[in-house]
Amino acid sequence: MRRENQHEVIEAITSKVIEVRKDRGHDQTMMKMPSASFPDLLRQWRGRRRLSQLALAAEAGLSQRHLSFLECGKAQPSREMVSRLADQLALPLRERNAMLVAAGFSPQTQERAPDHPDLAAAMEVVGRILDGHAPRPALAVDRNWNLILANAPALALLTGIAPHLLAPPVNVLKVSLHPDGLAPRIRNYREWRAHLLERLGRQAEMSGDAEITALVEELGAYPVPTGAKPQPVTGRDRHAGIAVPLELLVGDTVLSFLSTTTVFGTALDIFLSELTIECFFPADEATAAAMAAPAASSAEKSPAG
Repeated sequence: MRRENQHEVIEAITSKVIEVRKDRGHDQTMMKMPSASFPDLLRQWRGRRRLSQLALAAEAGLSQRHLSFLECGKAQPSREMVSRLADQLALPLRERNAMLVAAGFSPQTQERAPDHPDLAAAMEVVGRILDGHAPRPALAVDRNWNLILANAPALALLTGIAPHLLAPPVNVLKVSLHPDGLAPRIRNYREWRAHLLERLGRQAEMSGDAEITALVEELGAYPVPTGAKPQPVTGRDRHAGIAVPLELLVGDTVLSFLSTTTVFGTALDIFLSELTIECFFPADEATAAAMAAPAASSAEKSPAG
């Protein structure tokens, strides 16, 4: 894929993703009323965090009796109490907002679309991170793993993907594991799918997000491509148990990548707090050489300063 076409694809996908997010009401400062009540949410999150009433009460600095009254609706929390409980339950910003609204308070954190003027500087930083990672692939996704931005090397890997998988919002996990996506080209499909499903399952458990739970079920139902390698034997880990490689056939070459994840820990916007940057690095010398070759070629063709 030529560089000009890659940039056109990036801009087209990004603009459509932003339009979809707007249509879904992501550019907002107020939340709709949650379907669950404050007592219901409090009980659900305490159960999800596997905390007893006594343990949560002790951590939050209130009596077990008071917490019991909050959970059954006999007592109404103050805004400060909701925030204190949310802190102890380690609620993400979106879920914290939902709990505040359920208790009758205004949300604490705004959620704006990627093209909102207030996010322009942050999105420029994201773009610089992705472009700076070239010639290695890198992309940015939202909380449901929908593509927000990608650098040219990442877009180049999408050659041959079925059009229906590239219709916004582009879900990168569906692109990875779907039979019409990258699946036939992933040589360690079983290992890679197990890794993604384990990671996604932890996210579903921690967030309580119904869309993530549905995504886990959908991805788990995809068939294994013919010729996929068997699952590696436990204890024979090539990367010391800290990473699972993606072995992807590109042309006639199998490229092996390891990935790292970056999030904005101090984000003051829900969209930014949920944005994840995934950067891929060569997992072996052959892949490193293959990634470096296009960059070296471009440097040779560039006119001298």
